[in-house]
Amino acid sequence: MELQQSQVIIEEEIRLKSGRGREEKVVCAADEKLASVDKSNTSKKSYVVMLVLDAERERSKRHVMTTSKHEQVVNILLDADGSKNEVNSVDEEGWGPLHSAASVGNVEIVAILLSRGADANLKNHSGRTALHYAASKGWLKIAELLVSHGAKLNQKDKVGCTPLHRAASVGNSEMCELLIEEGAEVDAVDKAEKTPLMNAVICYNKEVALLLIRHGADVDVEDNEGYTVLGRASNDFRPMLIDAAKAMLEG
Repeated sequence: MELQQSQVIIEEEIRLKSGRGREEKVVCAADEKLASVDKSNTSKKSYVVMLVLDAERERSKRHVMTTSKHEQVVNILLDADGSKNEVNSVDEEGWGPLHSAASVGNVEIVAILLSRGADANLKNHSGRTALHYAASKGWLKIAELLVSHGAKLNQKDKVGCTPLHRAASVGNSEMCELLIEEGAEVDAVDKAEKTPLMNAVICYNKEVALLLIRHGADVDVEDNEGYTVLGRASNDFRPMLIDAAKAMLEG
């Protein structure tokens, strides 16, 4: 396929979509064209990728790197500007490439970004790091990668939630176990003075609530409305929590 034809096809793909969802189609187009270009000709590969960069501009350049599963294109994009400034650049909501890759569960892209110097503790405008999103969506392998690259386990977002708060809210016991084992504070409080255990109880996540109690979570701590964990619990849930707390005390 001639390079000029590749340019026309990529530009046509770009016109077919607008807004935040278009990047994946553009990357697919670029990847197909890369497959048709002589791999030994670096200038041609770079030219095809640069069509994407020029057409999609800064915001899409960052999100192309993260929302697709095309590692080859990601590596070429990073090679075009391998600085840490680029890999940590953010959009209008403060999202960096790592936020996006972690949120969609793309382990391979997360690994590439971290190896290229992505900041595991970069916060978006909501105060959230990539670990907040991995924790809330249950991406265990991504959480492990982030922690191994220095992600702060007790980083709070703008409402005071840590990754453990988020994992407890969605009822992911494996994620909670991982975060606690790595050093997450079990009784961290958010701005409403709620702990991860309170979140688990409010969301009726029994398995997570019992796990947190086994790890020493306080059932007597009060939130800013004066409720304890037991006070937040439903009538059928409360006896289970009391028994678990007693078992811990009797140890």
